[in-house]
Amino acid sequence: MKAIFALLLMCFSALSFAAEQAEEIFKQLAPSLYQIRLIDKASGEKSSIGSGFQISSSGLIATNYHVISGFARHPNKYNIEYLDNQGNQAPLTLKSVDVINDLAIVQREVTAKMPFFQLAQQAPTKGEELYSLGNPHDLGMIVVPGTYNGLKKESFNDRIHFTGSVNSGMSGGPVVNKNTEVVGINVATSGNQIGFLVPHDKLLELYLAYKNKPPKSIEQQMAAQLMQNQEKLITTILNSDWQLKQLGQGLIPTIDVPFVRCWGESNSDKTDAQIMAAVANCDLDENTYISSDFFTSSLEMEYRYMESDKISSTKFYHIFERQLNQAAPGNKAGKDDVTEYQCHHDIVMPNSSNMKNKAVFCTRAYKDFPALYDVLYIAISVDHEQYALLSHFTISGVAQETSLAFLAKFMESVSWK
Repeated sequence: MKAIFALLLMCFSALSFAAEQAEEIFKQLAPSLYQIRLIDKASGEKSSIGSGFQISSSGLIATNYHVISGFARHPNKYNIEYLDNQGNQAPLTLKSVDVINDLAIVQREVTAKMPFFQLAQQAPTKGEELYSLGNPHDLGMIVVPGTYNGLKKESFNDRIHFTGSVNSGMSGGPVVNKNTEVVGINVATSGNQIGFLVPHDKLLELYLAYKNKPPKSIEQQMAAQLMQNQEKLITTILNSDWQLKQLGQGLIPTIDVPFVRCWGESNSDKTDAQIMAAVANCDLDENTYISSDFFTSSLEMEYRYMESDKISSTKFYHIFERQLNQAAPGNKAGKDDVTEYQCHHDIVMPNSSNMKNKAVFCTRAYKDFPALYDVLYIAISVDHEQYALLSHFTISGVAQETSLAFLAKFMESVSWK
């Protein structure tokens, strides 16, 4: 009993020390912390809020891109302003963005040099205690202790797995080590004490690029970043190992990269089903946020095998053909963001494949980002009467040449066994 009491006493002492340390960190850093507000000009009210922190004595402040995305996309509709720890409010100017890593740099006016956060020289070690700062639910600035758990393995663009409560409104706030050096920036949460951070080196790259090069317009920055990221993603996928896997009577490709995850389902347990169906779906476990109704940089692949000896071949074909009309884009975009799809229909049989397909390839252009497109491909086999295979992919925000290279490899990789 005494041992249990001693253990509890030690736990309470450790928690008390952590709380005291968090409080001391907050007192030290509060003058350089801000609530970032997006203000609707017409109503004069807040449209969204987030957090930010000063990264230079001259008034440069870091936050998330998604916190200020409304202004980035519609500068005539919104203003950006800050609220500091003394309750002062003033306008901010958007200087630079990194839409892929969800970062932005804004500027406040200063009359003298101000205190600012220092960026860490190196990444934390696994299990290291960290402190997340931000403004959750518009309740005021707080400090949340948590733990560094390394980089998320399933992410193409680096994200830190942070064990701690990253809540709404804390987006864009800094995460610091015990020396108050920034090691990450709050960006997202999956609930249940699972948070994700942008590594601090991404912010350093954005800051140095802004300081060392004449800045392009925000739209030009975003276009270049989207193009570079998607070229890197699809090139990585094309150069990876494409392994063939059996699905019914067919062979389909799976790609040996950790950031593309696959799932499967079938009705094989339904012995009375008229049609046996098996589905495999693979997708990129992330996308890029442009605005609340516009996402890009996604990839998904779907394969659907169907077989039946219980219905006529004509009925079977008509049931399966309806799948052509159910294909949809893999990302969210509105009419102000993209054009209508333009589609090409054909009967195709890739040179090295033994499968004859009825195929549709569609593209739609981005209105604000020239040379970027969403592409959609769907094909159904038409060379067997009682079984068929559907293959389908969508890629968003891709260059035309890159999409055609992916199309060629995808078509060659789907065949009968």
